[in-house]
Amino acid sequence: MTLRIEEQGDRVVATLDRPEKRNAIDQTTVDALHELCALLEDAPRTLILTGSDGVFAAGADIAELRDRTADDARRGINATAFIRIRDLPMPVIAAIDGYALGGGAELAYAADIRIATPSLRIGNPETGLGIIAAAGATWRLPEIVGEARASELLLTGRALDAEEALLWGLVSSLHPADELLAAAHGIADRIAANDPLATQHTKRALRTPRAEHPAVELDLQAELFESPEKHRRMTAFLERRSR
Repeated sequence: MTLRIEEQGDRVVATLDRPEKRNAIDQTTVDALHELCALLEDAPRTLILTGSDGVFAAGADIAELRDRTADDARRGINATAFIRIRDLPMPVIAAIDGYALGGGAELAYAADIRIATPSLRIGNPETGLGIIAAAGATWRLPEIVGEARASELLLTGRALDAEEALLWGLVSSLHPADELLAAAHGIADRIAANDPLATQHTKRALRTPRAEHPAVELDLQAELFESPEKHRRMTAFLERRSR
């Protein structure tokens, strides 16, 4: 088992678990990620992604990558799984301890929210191995940190430490290792307190190309304006305020 799944009602915790390989992402892990996505597409819940033994994921499995062919590259083995993670209906929280390199970094970039420990090292050393970061870094990283910083990181192959990642906005907060998962659950608790449909629609609007705004918000808001949950929550708010 390379991916441990724990279901907790309104959320799922998925732990990358190949400690002997520093949680490197191999084909078995990719297959498990697809199974996880099928679960969350069918029953939308917040996802917390983390790694075992003080490492998020030290990259893709180099032994497998070395033997992959041009046809394998065109299949987008990792990219397809990470796109599916990105497109999940409910938010994805990456709780990152230690190394998140190469494919591990690209999996983290696919999350909606990233938090980390002070031991974080995150980056994309692919060009040093004779390949490119082709599982999302070249289009997601500029959206997260801006084109100039993404270009520097991808073209040099260097890794950021925790403080620099926080300064760049690549992660939103830092936590001691023994508090990281609790912090992720705290974020999931805040999400769970809100209306799930409004949360899903907010994520959908955030992921919609700029050219489709503001029409997408208006359509999503129109649906929410007719929902019983909107009426219930607003009524409760007004009743609390009147006390």
